[in-house]
Amino acid sequence: MRNLIPALPKPVSHSFLYGMAPLRLCVKNLFAPFMGAGLILLASVAVAGTTASPAPDFTLKSNSGENLKLSELRGDVVLINFWASWCGPCRQEMPLLSELHDKYKDLGFTVLGVNVEENSAQARKLLKESPVSFPVLFDNDSTVSKEYNVVAMPSTVLVDRDGNVRYLHKGYQPGDETTYLDKVRNLIRE
Repeated sequence: MRNLIPALPKPVSHSFLYGMAPLRLCVKNLFAPFMGAGLILLASVAVAGTTASPAPDFTLKSNSGENLKLSELRGDVVLINFWASWCGPCRQEMPLLSELHDKYKDLGFTVLGVNVEENSAQARKLLKESPVSFPVLFDNDSTVSKEYNVVAMPSTVLVDRDGNVRYLHKGYQPGDETTYLDKVRNLIRE
C-alpha cells in the first residue's frame, strides 16, 4: 500500500526550541493534499479534562522590572501566553488577551505574557508600540518554556485556582479567543 502522508519538511532550528531536534511540521504543506478530500485540519490542540497536573512554578522578571512568581497568584485563574515578537499570530492575539484580562481581572483572573526570546529588545519595542494591560515576563534562557514543553508560538496555558494546568492551546487563529473566554468563565465559576 502506498504511503499517503507526504514527506515532512526539513526541521528548522529556533532558539526557543532549546536545541532539541523536535518534529517540525509545516501544517499547510503537510495537509494541503488532503484539504480537497474534505478532511478538516484543526490548527489548535486542546488538552482538557477531569485530570489536571500541577503547573510548574516559576519566577521571572516582568516588563515593570519586578519579579513575578506564579505561585503568588494561587487562588486566581491564570492564563499564561508564551509568545515572541517575530510571531505574527502572537501579535494578533495580544490585544485580545489584554481585553480578556481587563474584563475578568476583578473576578480573580490574570493573564501573564511570557516572552521567549533570548534578547528581549524587540519584545520591549513591540510593547511600546502596542501596550497591553497584563504583566509581560521575560524567559530569556527558556527555562520556563522548557518546563511547559512549549514547541509552538503562541502557546496558551490555563491554570486553575488550585495551581493545576487545565487547558493547553497551541497556535492562534481568529476566533480562538472565544474558546479562551469559555474556558476562563468556567474556571472562574469553579
